[in-house]
Amino acid sequence: MLRLVHQFGTVTSAAEAMHLTPSAVSHHLRELARELKVPLLEPQGRKVKLTPAAHLLIGHADGLLAKWEETLADLESHRAGVTGPLRMCGFTTAVGGLIAPAAGALRRDDPGLAVEIRECDTDEAMGLLAADETDIAVIEPTPDAPPPGDPRFDREPLLEEALDLIVPGGHPLALRTGVSLEDAADEAWISVQPDGCAHHQQVMTYCAAAGFTPRIAHNATTWSVIWALVANGLGVSLVPRLAGGPSDQPVVRIPLTGDGVPKRRVLTCVRRGSRNHPLIVRALGALHDAVPDRCTRMAA
Repeated sequence: MLRLVHQFGTVTSAAEAMHLTPSAVSHHLRELARELKVPLLEPQGRKVKLTPAAHLLIGHADGLLAKWEETLADLESHRAGVTGPLRMCGFTTAVGGLIAPAAGALRRDDPGLAVEIRECDTDEAMGLLAADETDIAVIEPTPDAPPPGDPRFDREPLLEEALDLIVPGGHPLALRTGVSLEDAADEAWISVQPDGCAHHQQVMTYCAAAGFTPRIAHNATTWSVIWALVANGLGVSLVPRLAGGPSDQPVVRIPLTGDGVPKRRVLTCVRRGSRNHPLIVRALGALHDAVPDRCTRMAA
């Protein structure tokens, strides 16, 4: 509770994240402060901030929680017939291209295994992981995600994928086996809505590095809509290797060539101390096995 109050700045937001009432969170934090005999929160305008004692407590709590996860993993290793549930979450293309195939392989190997999957963006996935509402998050680094050194989480690289240019069938670039990003500088562009995911910022950043500002003509919220817009000649777009579209759409995917080919890394993330849990070990192995050949599998 204390960490979430620090993260969000208000008791109300922390309570919403934990599905509790603000009064319940306030009560528990008051009891904690009384038990420890130190103040933990102090007002800061409409928000609250942690006292130095609270920061000290959080530093120790992170280590205790990591040790608790290790304890659970060791206990689970001694259980017979591990049946789950195994909970995994990730962004849209990670679910379609990695999590679903991995979960399917796990279920074929062990039909009795209970698996729960949730599609969500990276920021929400990290919140679910911190709240113990998921076991594995497949994420892409974003500016708003917790930094790599956050003591609550254990990240490992899973894959690196190039981004390809997609154009409508019949487009002058469609017959080429490779293009540079500059070749599409004069095109109308299609992007995921700026508040939808990291895709919009990726398009703007990579095009700027190639020497131009893309003319964003259309915005969408799903890859299938981007595919349809491109197929109907309304523009071009950048798509990661994990993303695909309907096979009946006349869209051509062209690899980018030259210096600075756009790429993105995909990571697995678990709560620190839980990586040796038997179910998590199995699931991480299945995720690595699910990496398609068109992506580069990365060693942990």
